[in-house]
Amino acid sequence: MASKKTLNTQNLERLGARRLAELLMEISQGDGAAKRRLRLELASAAGSDDVAREVRKRLSTIERSRSFVDWQQRKALVKDLETQRQAIVEQVAKEDPATALDLMWRFLGLAHSVFERCDDSNGSVARVFQSACNDVANLAEAANADPEELAERAFNTLTDNGYGEVDGLIPLLAPHLGDGGLAHLKARMEAWAEETPERPAEEHRHVIGYGSSGPIYADDIDRRRREMTARHALQQIADAQGDVESFIAQYSEAAQRAPQIAAEIGKRLVAAGRAADALAYLDAVDTKRAAWLPVEWEEARANALEALGRSEEAQTFRWACFERTLSKPHLRTYLKRLPEFDDVEAEERALDVAQRYSGFNRALFFLIE
Repeated sequence: MASKKTLNTQNLERLGARRLAELLMEISQGDGAAKRRLRLELASAAGSDDVAREVRKRLSTIERSRSFVDWQQRKALVKDLETQRQAIVEQVAKEDPATALDLMWRFLGLAHSVFERCDDSNGSVARVFQSACNDVANLAEAANADPEELAERAFNTLTDNGYGEVDGLIPLLAPHLGDGGLAHLKARMEAWAEETPERPAEEHRHVIGYGSSGPIYADDIDRRRREMTARHALQQIADAQGDVESFIAQYSEAAQRAPQIAAEIGKRLVAAGRAADALAYLDAVDTKRAAWLPVEWEEARANALEALGRSEEAQTFRWACFERTLSKPHLRTYLKRLPEFDDVEAEERALDVAQRYSGFNRALFFLIE
């Protein structure tokens, strides 16, 4: 049986409400985080409107802050952000999901200013905003958000995504956006991508570094970031719409012949029942000139061959890839597709292949783990 002096809920209850309140006031002196938490709890007792008001005030304060947060202060920042996020989800959303959704969009809007002034080398701040992306999707459903309005809010957030904090937002929102919302978001993103920001006069261009070809200008970096943001968003929209051609159109013809990109294209074409087209894209890669061939390209090519009914050729290709790289995924797939009992002989051949590599013990462990 636990001692009566052990810190637990049951023993603390014995102190009584008055004494606990006095202790909380004493402990929270000089502790801003504790005070904010207590204010949220008091607001919660009054209703979700009061909680929303407290959250808005705190978000405004965080947004206005300009002090740098180093690795030692990062934990407190994460705790503060997480407290506000949880208050929106757990307290406001229960009574007013529409207000909670609006607050969560505002919360996501803090990301850029927060990352500008903090050290997030361990990714803990990013994880809070990634959780908020999931929250937005859940709240959109709870609030029965208008698809076009949802698309507009998503567009505004995505175009301020300087640190990749909302990269996964579109797939999460796609079920709630529906055809109409996705079409609206696509139109907005395409128009934004076509806008060409005016280039500053030469004397006003800001140099942020130097490369092999000369100075690196801030406006060039911003322009490339804009192009990448739009391309990434349009690819995700294309995936959500099942539009393979739109996905492919985001890449130049030269880029389509890069192994990693060809693999992504091939995977989508096979899924769309267009295995012949997939193989054409995959085989357009110059494998002799490629510095390396990612396993994704190899898997996509083998799957395209399978989809075309060329199973024996696919198996030969998988084995050749395994012999070259000792790839466990290739070996596993190869063994799965063998007739019963043939896999034992194939495993022995795989061990023979492994013996030809240096570090045999490591290779053997790799194969049998």
